[in-house]
Amino acid sequence: MKVSQSLFLNAELVAKVLGVSPSSGYELMHEPGFPILKIGSRMVVPKEKFIQWVEQNTAGGLQP
Repeated sequence: MKVSQSLFLNAELVAKVLGVSPSSGYELMHEPGFPILKIGSRMVVPKEKFIQWVEQNTAGGLQP
């Protein structure tokens, strides 16, 4: 499934979008403040929250 069609991103897709290794994507999902949704033992990132997180954490981006 393409990122544009997905409502949720897993660690692999987060890594792919950011251009980092899958292990870096997984580590990022464990960082405080990163917008994860936990479903049982599975962690996913709502796409809209991920976009907001990227905008807020980009140099020069809007800060809450």
